Amino acid sequence: MLLHLDVRDFVIVDECAIEFAPGFTVFSGETGAGKSILIDALALALGGKADAGVVRQGAARADISATFSTTAEVNAWLAERELQGDDGTVILRRTVDAQGRSRAFINGASATQALLRECGDFLVDIHGQHAHQQLLRASAQRELLDAHAGLGAQVRAVGDVFKAWQAIRRQREEFERDARGIALERERLQWTHDELARLSPKPGEWDDISAEHKRLSHAAGLIEGAQRAVDVLSEDEGAVQTVLGQVIAKLRPLADIDVALRNAVEAIEGAEAQTADAVATLTHYLGRTEIDPQRLAEVDARLEALHSAARKFRITPESLPAELERVQERLAALADAGDLEALAERERAAEKEYRRLAATLTKARRQAAVSLAREVTRAMQDLAMQGGKFDIAITEREASAHGVDDVEFRVAAHPGVEPRPLAKVASGGELARISLAIAVIAASATATPTLIFDEVDVGIGGAVAEVVGRLLRQLGQARQVLCVTHLPQVAARGDTHFGVNKTTDGKATRSIVTPLPSAARIEEIARMLGGVEITATTRKAAREMLAS
Repeated sequence: MLLHLDVRDFVIVDECAIEFAPGFTVFSGETGAGKSILIDALALALGGKADAGVVRQGAARADISATFSTTAEVNAWLAERELQGDDGTVILRRTVDAQGRSRAFINGASATQALLRECGDFLVDIHGQHAHQQLLRASAQRELLDAHAGLGAQVRAVGDVFKAWQAIRRQREEFERDARGIALERERLQWTHDELARLSPKPGEWDDISAEHKRLSHAAGLIEGAQRAVDVLSEDEGAVQTVLGQVIAKLRPLADIDVALRNAVEAIEGAEAQTADAVATLTHYLGRTEIDPQRLAEVDARLEALHSAARKFRITPESLPAELERVQERLAALADAGDLEALAERERAAEKEYRRLAATLTKARRQAAVSLAREVTRAMQDLAMQGGKFDIAITEREASAHGVDDVEFRVAAHPGVEPRPLAKVASGGELARISLAIAVIAASATATPTLIFDEVDVGIGGAVAEVVGRLLRQLGQARQVLCVTHLPQVAARGDTHFGVNKTTDGKATRSIVTPLPSAARIEEIARMLGGVEITATTRKAAREMLAS
């Protein structure tokens, strides 16, 4: 669960540190005070999208870190990536500078945004305040059903097989559409391949043979220069080694008389030793260097062959090996395409595997749809939609990466009415209630330890709000539940209550989050009940609401 959230210089929050407890925690405050900003900050720490706009005006960067207690599943994930902590917690941190550059960390180690998001998926499930609007999209309905039923792995498998099937289909269609063009391309590539295969260029060969050619073509000059250096250093009359030896023999006894000469003697002795090393190196070089006209002719011919091929194919000599590899790969692909019957057979096999996996997915969806529809229908009765019915229709569609199913949520808001598509019959308030029911039911079906509801109770009130508060509190008995709310009936159900207020000094606006003790909580519930002016009546109502 979430243990601690530290937010610095994020939007209108300059500094905020919150300690969290198990159970049901609520956040309330005036509109615009920054309640949802805290959820946005947490979402950023969980790998959400970042931009420079999240940095508080005048600050260098925003910095958010969230500390969670871990589960066995999270510990295994961290250990696999060598990111584990040592105290049963994991710290996710995100920074964004004023230029929009973002950095991510897991337990202090640098990480990618994708890793942060992957880890966050084990820890938190966020239900946003616009979830009921997204619920109108067909894709969102399908994704919600799949998530509720835990079908993610099956959906990915269907998608992978679909992509493979479509790739083979496109290859087969390309061959059928342009069989002559493919034949001509294969003929041209085969000629290119034969030319390059005879030449057999090797990676790095051009550089190596160019260096050898340069050495062989200058062999006479190299030998003459090296030999002259050996003569000057050690062979000629008055050679450097001889002269240095004479100087050392003269100075060494003098250095015994005056120690000021010792540094000079040591330097000359070093020069003598280095000269001897140079002579040895040059002698070795002369021993393995010879004028070889035959080898020079061979290297010259090879250089010309490589250069000629490069001109012919309009590439650099260094690129010849890569070009041969490219041609071989393309010929292999065309060879597969050339066998139309084999290609068609591969396509049929891929489609058969896709249909098998898609049928299994459809069966699982239909089973999950019955269960989810029954649970949402039951929840609707508690949410002032007595006699209402929720249904999930699964109809066949053409094959896609998501399977062969169209998933459509349907609802009948009143008894005796046939369920119709959600977008056509549900009012705003009904849609909000249905969305909330689905969110709570879907959350109950997952193992995610922390659930966040960001103003998902918008559009409801009265007795329905009391039911919503009770549902969230019940959910909080098994999970950690955080809820941003504007409803006193929901806020009163919280085990822990934080107030969010906005202050300004005329120059800057800041959002402040504070835990509310019982007295302050009564005031906040009274404000939510009665607005700006709090009366004894609203305080009494707030106390009664909290007591219940």
